[in-house]
Amino acid sequence: MPVAATTAFDVPVRALAWLGRQGTRAIAALVIFGIALPPLGEILKPHVAEAIFLLLVISFMRVDVAALRDHLRRPGIVVAASAWTMIALPALIGLGCLAVGLDKSSPDLFLALMLQAVASPMMAAPALAALMGLDSTLALITLVTGTALVPLTAPLFAYLFFGSALTLSPLGLGAKLALILAGSLAVALAIRWLAGIDAIRRHKEPIDGINILILLVFVSAVMGEVAGSFWANPLQVIGIALLAFAIFFALLGATMLVFRRLGRERALALGLLVSQRNMGLMVAATDGALPGLTWLYFALSQFPIYLSPQLLKRMVGRLGKGSARGKDKETRLPLRRRPRESRNP
Repeated sequence: MPVAATTAFDVPVRALAWLGRQGTRAIAALVIFGIALPPLGEILKPHVAEAIFLLLVISFMRVDVAALRDHLRRPGIVVAASAWTMIALPALIGLGCLAVGLDKSSPDLFLALMLQAVASPMMAAPALAALMGLDSTLALITLVTGTALVPLTAPLFAYLFFGSALTLSPLGLGAKLALILAGSLAVALAIRWLAGIDAIRRHKEPIDGINILILLVFVSAVMGEVAGSFWANPLQVIGIALLAFAIFFALLGATMLVFRRLGRERALALGLLVSQRNMGLMVAATDGALPGLTWLYFALSQFPIYLSPQLLKRMVGRLGKGSARGKDKETRLPLRRRPRESRNP
């Protein structure tokens, strides 16, 4: 390849690598751009489905197969975590919404909560758990199994709870979810076969940059109406934002409580996974044909997701100190016992 062509190719790659290194700061900037530039959201909104598809391709492309195989040797924990994530929680949320009459009082908000409940966890959740210093392997295998289940569980709960709130039929919803997931997986496998997993790992930072650029489409689309909605009805926006935070921490806390026997760190990793639902996948499956209030809830529910690394930093730090103290005790105890054993042979 000519030197000039190589140089021209290096410039965008370096720019993408720089963007990829910004991590959560870049994602926070995307949220600000999405709110501050509503026209950008209007332009990008028709392309949300394609953006979600590409995000899934990148996520599947980077899955650590070795970590998946390790956890498949202990399927009991994986089955329990997947059942809680994809069956128990949607059922509890659906029954709770019906019990308070939300389907009658606010059908659009009911639709938003149910789409959130039946969605699989976000593909980036295990990576976020790893960045926070948590064990992400169990979260990863739960994510994969949950994503595989969503074309089956989402239509079931759509049939049981949605009624006429969703224009798409339950079977149509399942078929579209299966098509999106199978198609993105096929493209990801093709890229892994052509490029090789080593090349994908070497170019982690530029791929992260591409991921952020694609995420701009989704974030701008869902955030585009936040500012206008706030000025039109600030109390409603504040109330929905508080509801989004409450649901995020309720899912986190309930999951940690259910799986506390696995240890606090693994329970927190699972809680982080469960509380971050892939609502973009549901938007793609419905072609974005959702009511305004549903879109608004989707937008505001992104805030606890993107702020979770900062919000949970102290908790993770305390867990790390606790595990370090436990290890210190384990190493010190044998040293204290040795003199006694030597005095009394």
